[in-house]
Amino acid sequence: MDSNVVWHDSTVETAARAQSKNQRAGVVWFTGLSGSGKSTLANALDFELHGMGNHTFLLDGDNVRHGLNKDLGFSDKDRVENIRRVGEVARLMVDAGLIVMTAFISPFRADRKMVRSLFEPGQFIEVYVSAPLDVCESRDPKGLYKKARGGVIKDFTGISSPYEEPLSAELTIDSAQNDISSSTQQMMAALRQFGFVA
Repeated sequence: MDSNVVWHDSTVETAARAQSKNQRAGVVWFTGLSGSGKSTLANALDFELHGMGNHTFLLDGDNVRHGLNKDLGFSDKDRVENIRRVGEVARLMVDAGLIVMTAFISPFRADRKMVRSLFEPGQFIEVYVSAPLDVCESRDPKGLYKKARGGVIKDFTGISSPYEEPLSAELTIDSAQNDISSSTQQMMAALRQFGFVA
């Protein structure tokens, strides 16, 4: 980093911004294979929290690649940069006092660990949306597995690129066994446990 770039502290701190919203700021990081249900569950949690009057924002993998990360591909190097940028954006939103949901495959443990390091203890909840590959492939909502199997998409997670399962996620949801309602209840219980909401 350029030595002429100096961090400028804000008089209004993160805790004060969150307190004015009657919540604890933090990020709920959804990770899992394509088709596991990350976006669906992140959206369900966002909807539940918003309905309770909480101040939230949802960062979705596909949506971010339409703008902020539209210059990135799917090589290992680009995947790392994709997650780095999203982590930094999520941190800015947490600094604003928000509860942020992020739905990204984020296949590498090292990248998820790096993002976790951006936050204070207790500000980061990793949610592993677990579903067997065959279940994800049978869902294939975007037709991506079919394209990957046909060689149209290269470096596809779970097929030609690895997914490293979390070793100690704060919450694991088996989306093959749990419906959206029960999964939302599990997520809300976790957020209450971590003090994000009352």
